[in-house]
Amino acid sequence: MTSPVPVNPYLQLPDSPANNEKRYLISDLCAELERYLESPQIAEVYRAYLFGAQAHEGQKRVSGEPYIYHPIAVARIMCEMQMDYKSIIAALLHDVIEDTPTLKEQLAENFGDEVAELVDGVSKLTHLDFVSKAEQQAENFRKMMLAMVKDIRVIIIKLADRLHNMRTLEAMRADKRRRIAKETMDIYAPIANRLGIYNMRHELLDLSIKNAYPMRYRALNNACKKVVGHRKEIFQTIESAINERLKSVDIKATVTHRRKNIHSIYSKMKEKKISFRELTDVFGVRIVCDSVDDCYRILGVMHNLYKPIPGKFKDYLAIPKANGYQSLHSSLFGPHGVPIEVQIRTLAMERFANSGIAAHWLYKKGEESGSETAQTRALEWLKGLLEMQQRAGSSLEFLESVKVDLFPDEIYVFTPQGDIKKLPRNATVVDYAYAVHTDIGNTCVAARIDRRMSPLSSKLYNGQLVEIITSEQSRPHPSWLNYVITAKARTNIRHFLKSLQQAEAEKLGQRLLLQAMNQLMSKEYQPDESQIKRVLDKYRLKNYQALLSEIGLGNRNASLVVKALVDGDSSIDSHEFDSSGKPFPIKGTEGLVVSFAKCCRPVPGDHIVAHFSQGRGLVVHRLSCKNLQDPQHSHRKQEVQWSEHMQGEYLAAIRVDVQNQRGVLARLAETISNMSSNIEQVNQSEKDGLISTTEFVITVRDRIHLARIMKKLHALPIVNKIIRI
Repeated sequence: MTSPVPVNPYLQLPDSPANNEKRYLISDLCAELERYLESPQIAEVYRAYLFGAQAHEGQKRVSGEPYIYHPIAVARIMCEMQMDYKSIIAALLHDVIEDTPTLKEQLAENFGDEVAELVDGVSKLTHLDFVSKAEQQAENFRKMMLAMVKDIRVIIIKLADRLHNMRTLEAMRADKRRRIAKETMDIYAPIANRLGIYNMRHELLDLSIKNAYPMRYRALNNACKKVVGHRKEIFQTIESAINERLKSVDIKATVTHRRKNIHSIYSKMKEKKISFRELTDVFGVRIVCDSVDDCYRILGVMHNLYKPIPGKFKDYLAIPKANGYQSLHSSLFGPHGVPIEVQIRTLAMERFANSGIAAHWLYKKGEESGSETAQTRALEWLKGLLEMQQRAGSSLEFLESVKVDLFPDEIYVFTPQGDIKKLPRNATVVDYAYAVHTDIGNTCVAARIDRRMSPLSSKLYNGQLVEIITSEQSRPHPSWLNYVITAKARTNIRHFLKSLQQAEAEKLGQRLLLQAMNQLMSKEYQPDESQIKRVLDKYRLKNYQALLSEIGLGNRNASLVVKALVDGDSSIDSHEFDSSGKPFPIKGTEGLVVSFAKCCRPVPGDHIVAHFSQGRGLVVHRLSCKNLQDPQHSHRKQEVQWSEHMQGEYLAAIRVDVQNQRGVLARLAETISNMSSNIEQVNQSEKDGLISTTEFVITVRDRIHLARIMKKLHALPIVNKIIRI
């Protein structure tokens, strides 16, 4: 290959306190690229460097060095992963759109549309106004993730960019270092993990702890160095023993020992609340062989050589992690009682563990076996991200959903057909239902776990067989959000509830507006298009449906809207307004936009009043409720009454004082059940040794039904007193 063009001399800084290390120059990058790229491609990389150097001329980093050193360092990280030349070019130019006057069109003209799209995907949104810094960060993240859906290389460039920034973070202020470190821990390291780029993930996390908690990092690092010195001979002995045993059974493999990463040690100490001395797996042994068959043979050899620790074996060969990672993990009792974690994998698996999805992307030549599976997993995740952003209401919600989706721990459950579904640890039946299909999630009512009926809130565990029971009449319930943990389930439930709430708000708004018109006007009134348009412009709303929704959600007062509609209408005099009228009827079928206050739990038959809660709609209270005395509710009150034909069941709370005897709770529950009521909640406390107090939240049809239940309970010999709370 031809040698690269010499580097611009002005970029070679003299040594200084801030720049006393040997600089990695463009000539070094081109020399490394010769290992796997053609000469014309390297020439294109160098041309991109010249373009970037000219664009960034005069710019300096916080450390004082010329800015171009940063893109070169990012390109080096990409080169170490043996990324294609267009990725290297994009890495060299990744900041020119964001930090220089260079336009995307100029990049497309000079280096093609593909490079321009990659650079644009990495660039932040700097020309838009945002309400808050958090919203700006969330929108930038959303833009980057959507670009990543089109081309995975966008996120790989961004990860390389973040890694070099973390390596040079010492030049920043302490507060900025902590903020960037936390963002790296929360978002970028989990993404590297999700894409299987473990080397990058480990370094990002170690650097994050070093910058966020410098004293803790130094203490742990010093402790590890001491242990290395004490146990160096032991691990040399272990390596020799393993090599001897493998040689005796004619298995070729490479054996290395390693120290656990600082972040892994720190996380385990924090999670299990243990000291450094109590850790059992500070060191590990990695064995890399030629085939999967050899992996299992080596596992048998290791279990014969050292005793395995029960419950500490994981088979990621048969069931790979969601990011495609494969390996056998086993913890063993080594010589002198030293615990060892052994990882056994093939050479291809080792390469994938180091570079993740980048090792097998579509542009690579000579793909190895298993690459299609890795690509499929990444593409499935990207497809899920696209679906999430389409259903998310805002950038902040999308960012929250992606964070939720980046759980490192997984469980594996089986469908009735024997297929395996991967879910995060602590996932529930509803998470599983949405993982199977969105429609199944939206209509699920229960499940059979290992052929036993189970509620939707049941947590799932490894190896369970799960069958979902659905009903066409079933719909997602807001309470599901309290226990689902996957981003797909949470996003779909929120999307459905928002759509449902919007439709119900429009219906309620239509009823409230019609009632306000009938109540305020002494004659039948129907606004014309010009009046509606004037009100929409006044409230800055898009259409009439939006106005109805605002009324239904309690953001607009129906009476004020009517007055705004007739304002300026010469055919209507002020004396035509009539303040009298019937209270608004509550049917019980309004859905999410009408709720019943938990403080007093009104039921049909009670005297009621309501107030508007902004964004929620009407909240109905009993007329005697003390919470309605709050002055903030006075101007938002709405006169309401029960409709003649009520439907459904309502919650009521009762308190029962009973004699403290065995089986009391069972007798109370049986009596309530016999009266066609369900117990939703129960709390029990003891007044003294003879009397205990039990509070029930039960379902009733109306006030008469509640009175009958209370009368039946009071008739029991064990009941001393019963009141409605």
